[in-house]
Amino acid sequence: MSRSLYVSLILLSLIWGGSFFFIKILLPDFGPWTIAFLRSAFGLVTIVIIMWVLREPFSLKKISWLPMILVALINTALPWAIIGFSETRLTSSMASVLNATTPVWTLIVGMLFFQAVSTRMQWLGMGAASVGLIVLLDVNPVSLISVDGIGFVCMITATLCYAVGSQLSKRLLPGLSMYQITFGTLLCSMIGSGGIAFAADSVSLAQVADPGNLGALIGLGVFGSGVAYILFYHMVQKGSPEFATMVTYLVPASAIVWGYTLLHEEIHWSLLTGLALILGGVFLASRKGKPKTTVVAADS
Repeated sequence: MSRSLYVSLILLSLIWGGSFFFIKILLPDFGPWTIAFLRSAFGLVTIVIIMWVLREPFSLKKISWLPMILVALINTALPWAIIGFSETRLTSSMASVLNATTPVWTLIVGMLFFQAVSTRMQWLGMGAASVGLIVLLDVNPVSLISVDGIGFVCMITATLCYAVGSQLSKRLLPGLSMYQITFGTLLCSMIGSGGIAFAADSVSLAQVADPGNLGALIGLGVFGSGVAYILFYHMVQKGSPEFATMVTYLVPASAIVWGYTLLHEEIHWSLLTGLALILGGVFLASRKGKPKTTVVAADS
C-alpha cells in the first residue's frame, strides 16, 4: 500500500470521527431519511464545487447510471438512514463499535460473492484491530448484553450494506475517477433518500437554519460526505474495499481524539493501548500475504 492510502485512511477517520455525534445532534429535529437526504445534498454541493475548482470532468454520458444508482442506494442512502434510526436506540459510542464490524463483513462478502481472496495477515490484522477496539472503548459483556436488540440489528444491517456497496463500487464503476463516483453516488442518494424523506418523514427544512443543526450538517455533509467520499473511493480504487473499510476501526479513536482536542476530555491508557493495537492491525491487514482461501462464487 502506498503512503497516500495510509494518509487518506487517517484523514478519513478524523473526518468520520464526529459523524455519529453530528447525527445525534440532528435526530431531535429530523427523521433518519431526512438526515440522509440533507447529508447527501450538502455533500453533493461540496463535490460539485470541488470538481468545478479542480476542473474535473463530470462526464455524465460516461457514467453507467443504473449501476451508479444501485451503489448509491446500497452504500450511501440506505445505511445512512438505518444508522440514523439505530442512533434513536443506541448510544453514539456503541453505534461506532458495531460500525467497526464493517471490515469483517466486507471480507466475508468479498469471499462469498466476488471471488475475493483472503490472507492470514488480513485475518490477523482484523483480529488485532478488534481487540484494540475493545480495549479502546472498554467494551465488556455487561455493555453488550444491555444493547437494544433492534438498534443492534439495524447497525449490523448498515455495516452489511457498506460491505456489499464497497465491493460493488470496485466492480460496477470502472473507468470513473473518485470525483465522478462521489458525484454520482451523492446525486443518486439525494434523490432516493429525498423521495422517501418527503413521503415518510415530517420534513421541516426551516430548521436547517438553526445554528446547531447547520453546523452539524456542515460537519456531516460537507466534510463527512463530500470530502470523505473522495477519500473513501480513492482507497477503494487504489487499494481495495477491504482496506477502505478498515477506517471504521479508527473512527472511535478519532472521536476520542476530537473530544480531547475540543472538549479537553481526559485520555486514558486504554486509548493509547487500543490505538496502538488498531494501527498495528490495520498495517498487518494491508500487507500482502499468502492467500488463505479462495471462494468461487456467482458472477458479479
